[in-house]
Amino acid sequence: QDDTYNQLFCFCLFFVFVLFFPVCCGAVTVKVTPKVEADGGTTAKLPCTFSGTALSNFVVDWHIDTGNQRTRVAYRTISGERMSDPGTPLVGRVTLEEDLTLTIKSVKPSDPNKYYCQVTAGKDGSGEGETILEVFVAPQTPVIQKPSQAISVDQEVSSEVCISSSKNGFPSPRIIWFKDNQPLPEIKDRKEKTYMLLTSVKETTGLYSIKNTLHMRPTKADKDSIFHCTVEYSLAGEKNKNIQKKSEPMKIDLNYPFEKVMFNLFNPTVVKEGDNVTLKCETDGNPQPEFEFSKDEKNLDGADGSLILKNVKRTDSGTYKCSTYDYDAEVFEKSNTTVLTVNYIDEMSVFPPGNQTIDLGKQVQWQCKTKASKNHTVLWKKGDVVLSQDGTLSIASAAYKDAGEYVCFGGVPEVPGLTAQASVNLTVKGKPEIDTPHAGEVAKEGDEVTLKCSANGFPKPQFTWSTSGKESLPVEENKVVGSLTIKATPEIIKSGVKCEVSNEFGKDSKDFPVAVKRANSAEGRAFSLLLLLSSLLLSGLFVVQTL
Repeated sequence: QDDTYNQLFCFCLFFVFVLFFPVCCGAVTVKVTPKVEADGGTTAKLPCTFSGTALSNFVVDWHIDTGNQRTRVAYRTISGERMSDPGTPLVGRVTLEEDLTLTIKSVKPSDPNKYYCQVTAGKDGSGEGETILEVFVAPQTPVIQKPSQAISVDQEVSSEVCISSSKNGFPSPRIIWFKDNQPLPEIKDRKEKTYMLLTSVKETTGLYSIKNTLHMRPTKADKDSIFHCTVEYSLAGEKNKNIQKKSEPMKIDLNYPFEKVMFNLFNPTVVKEGDNVTLKCETDGNPQPEFEFSKDEKNLDGADGSLILKNVKRTDSGTYKCSTYDYDAEVFEKSNTTVLTVNYIDEMSVFPPGNQTIDLGKQVQWQCKTKASKNHTVLWKKGDVVLSQDGTLSIASAAYKDAGEYVCFGGVPEVPGLTAQASVNLTVKGKPEIDTPHAGEVAKEGDEVTLKCSANGFPKPQFTWSTSGKESLPVEENKVVGSLTIKATPEIIKSGVKCEVSNEFGKDSKDFPVAVKRANSAEGRAFSLLLLLSSLLLSGLFVVQTL
């Protein structure tokens, strides 16, 4: 029995030596990348190399941790065939490359794990390397939601001020709150005045959605504060750590008591008669209380803190009062006043009043004045020409050109748009006068020609032509124009046509030559010049005869 036992012990010892000594004592060294990073949806590559053997019939196995055991996901057989294992979390996405790199396509949040590369080379032994795969997915931009109701200040307990949420990140990202661009310390103790409550939910996709609720005891000073938050996360690569996405800014709605009442003219800053005026009353609290308006102890109707006065007059000037009530204060009624000044300008007063008719060559004068709430100007204009700036319009010797409309303008330079005006009309009467005649031209003898005889004078002069034709009497710019259309007969071309005008003060006449036009020739140009000189000569002779 002892011999049998010794033989069995030697056989077992030999079996253990043959099978296990190469693994424990072999020279195979496996080299892997300790940590590999990849963004979700991309391809991750886990390299594996080894040394210490020259054998070609080696075996390679890639494993992952699954619970308390390892699961092979890909391998290389002793004959060199590379395969992936079915039924693993990586099925359909994992490939073992020729250089033994494990490639995982479309990495998921479920892929981070410890990966083991094992190399077995027969008598040369075996070796193993461990690498860690980390996967990153950028979360969505954070969104802030504030309470549906305003928060009252100076409460004894902290209130939920706003909630920030960000979805679909991996690993679980971090939310940081900011107030006026300064980060708030991350406090989770609910006994503090300001603290945060964080919740994180792992979605069925393996991604994380987080929510961070900010609690505060706001004061009145927080009414103008701007809050925002950032979500902090990382992506693959050393340069892609602690990336931040910023939310839209937000102001919290606070209710706080008022201390003073403000009452001001909303618009315009300078008021004139006819304007619509808004007087705005408000407090430095929130929400705004009800207001009452009055002037000279007489109540006025307002709404929403505004007193609207339409088409104001100078009588609306005065002191207006806005009152409200603070039921929590020692002084029950609080009020403020504002002074409204309505600027005005009176109608323009012209003396002598109304229109005037004077003889040719006589003097005429008007005085214009007004009153206004501020320093004002008075000027006379005819058309666009300023004739006087002291309120007096004086014409020493009236000519026919002076006839027409004159306007007196009043204005207050300090109050834009505050103006007034009055107009008068001047008529100059006397013997009619004919303007220098313009010669008529025709292309050939027998054509029609229209002659225009323009005359000043009042009463309106009567027109008489030396020949008959089609006549009309339009008025152009305070002048009467006698128009005659005739045929250019040889006699008319030779002698011309005379126009005579007359009224109760006298008469005037002038000859109008008619000629055949000779265009585009030296002879025609000479003839036109001769025609012009003839016209001027006839006018001069008539003036001499008249004198």
